[in-house]
Amino acid sequence: MGNSKMNQNMMDKNEIERARKYACWLYSVPGIGDKTMEKLLALCPDVEQIYRMGEKLWQKALTVRQLEQIRDFARETNPEALYQGLLKQNIRFVTRTDADYPKRLRDIPDPPYALFVKGKLPAEGPSVAVIGARECSEYGRFVASGIGKALGEGGVQVISGMARGIDGISQDAALEAGGISFGVLGSGVDVCYPESNRELYEKLCARGGILSAYPLGTEARARNFPPRNRIVSGLADALIVVEARHKSGTLITVDMALEQGKDVYVVPGRVTDRLSDGCNYLIKQGAGIFLSPEDFLRDLWEGWLGRNGENKGTGQAICSEISDAMALQMPESVTRLSPLHREVYGVLDLQPMSLEQIRGRLSEEQGLQQLMLVLMELCMEKAAVQVSTGYFARRSGEGKFDKIHIEQLH
Repeated sequence: MGNSKMNQNMMDKNEIERARKYACWLYSVPGIGDKTMEKLLALCPDVEQIYRMGEKLWQKALTVRQLEQIRDFARETNPEALYQGLLKQNIRFVTRTDADYPKRLRDIPDPPYALFVKGKLPAEGPSVAVIGARECSEYGRFVASGIGKALGEGGVQVISGMARGIDGISQDAALEAGGISFGVLGSGVDVCYPESNRELYEKLCARGGILSAYPLGTEARARNFPPRNRIVSGLADALIVVEARHKSGTLITVDMALEQGKDVYVVPGRVTDRLSDGCNYLIKQGAGIFLSPEDFLRDLWEGWLGRNGENKGTGQAICSEISDAMALQMPESVTRLSPLHREVYGVLDLQPMSLEQIRGRLSEEQGLQQLMLVLMELCMEKAAVQVSTGYFARRSGEGKFDKIHIEQLH
């Protein structure tokens, strides 16, 4: 009886793996996306039969151009070779019929048929997408880093698109804090985009995961990003927007998140700051306001635990462990310098200030030449940054990010 059951399980496993090979082949054909896969599966739910029936079936669902592409692809490769090549690169192929296909993604209106995965898949715990401007300000860098760090330390998975700016900064901070993060690409999982985030890409592969609905070798193209964005929001319980212009791809992701029934939180910005136009607009439209990681994490954990039948009080217990995760600390490199260096550092803000503004806030009057020397030394210690001629800001990094600090910034 035991051997019979074991043999049956082995047969089931082999059949699943066999079907996955053909599904992977079909999904890898250039020009065959989710909509075309749905058409083919509506004609025949057996992926192996779709492959074996060939043009007799294909022509019922494919355009002339797609038929040419699938013919060429069939001549160049076969399901077995393609699938084994995938496994040799430690890349998994997960379809909606697989048990480990992410549940959150399965529940959105238009889930991708399959995902190529390098590394891990998101687990069942809370997940948050952090998104925003690629060309972010020092303030945006500071906030994104602080949020990523708090989420990482708070046991929350960070989902984003591994883009330059807010996305990548938050993901890197989460990983550095010992958390876990997942990058969803608008290219194949074997294509690092942008190349400038190569180090982050390698970290995500090793300590989190890289996911994509696009076949291996697919280059990043503008048309790939809106569908990618629905996966970013789909994998998350909530979305946090840090900086966004009024018309930006970030707002497209927000629209998708709202359609999927996800909570959207926004970090407020100055009314004169164009990078905050999109954020302030979302607040006007009723988005939640992100003021403190402690409050956010408490709400997130209590909501998640409540939905999963756990005691809501556990959320507060979890958050109390990280309430000082972002305590204000002067960089060690600055504490070793003179009292004047420390005072100048304390005066600096994340918003750029002129030499005259900085000098006016010091306890004793300083000559411009001496002040400039101190500021340049702070820049060398990576505690400050010269954003333009005569204007300096505190370099974003570890720091307190709570309601009081935001009020000071605004």
